[in-house]
Amino acid sequence: MRADTFFLLSDAALRSVIDRVQPGDFDRPVPASWSSFENPTVRHLLRSHAYDEAWIPGVLAGRSVADGDELRDADLLGDNPIASYDALNDAATALVQQGVDPASTFRFQYGDYPADEGLSHLAMYRATQAWSIAKHLDIPFRLPPELIDGLNEWVVPHAEEWRGFGVFPPEIEPPADADDETRVLCAMGFWVP
Repeated sequence: MRADTFFLLSDAALRSVIDRVQPGDFDRPVPASWSSFENPTVRHLLRSHAYDEAWIPGVLAGRSVADGDELRDADLLGDNPIASYDALNDAATALVQQGVDPASTFRFQYGDYPADEGLSHLAMYRATQAWSIAKHLDIPFRLPPELIDGLNEWVVPHAEEWRGFGVFPPEIEPPADADDETRVLCAMGFWVP
């Protein structure tokens, strides 16, 4: 699977979950490990994901936060957080669909990566967040089969490396009757019975 396809599948999965978040959930707490905000809520999480979407043009252009970060303090959610996120997601999706230069470098806070690897990092985060947010808010959601394929191709082979960085929790032994979604989540350490 191409890295841009993997990103687009993951980004669409996250949007499908965010679009079902209810305004009454905005003040619900989320695990502290999901956000850099103190006492984070769903609204903080939405702000973080809006920020990630808003940064896609910069990432594709080879910028990093070291070059300046006009988005950090911007109100990206306004009065309608879901619609604001969706607009930023639409713009990011359109840019990636136009094509990503495979020779470009993605400059993240934690290092520089070739475009394909950078896209896979962005995709992995979005896929795991889609599943985690849905589970946390009891939103019915399953990872689409194509996204599971992308996770198995781009992420699972590097799961131990991600664990070494503290990104993934320990691997979980899948139950004997585990389906493909459960197996990939167990490999990344995210599955919860």
